[in-house]
Amino acid sequence: MADKVQIPEKVLEGIKAVRKSGKTNMLDRPAVAAIALELGYVDAAFWLEDKANHTAYATGIFKGFTEEENPAT
Repeated sequence: MADKVQIPEKVLEGIKAVRKSGKTNMLDRPAVAAIALELGYVDAAFWLEDKANHTAYATGIFKGFTEEENPAT
């Protein structure tokens, strides 16, 4: 099985909230970002809008997402 895409915890929370809301097709990234913002997930909305993350989001839709691992401090 392919590895899931690691994303920040707050971004994952926002994506899950949008999915749970059922307000849009998750392939519609701009709509997902707008709904995340509407639901108060600002970090997720900004992450989704950042062009540098578009490929990671598209890959994660098909392979799944997981929270980024934080190195032990």
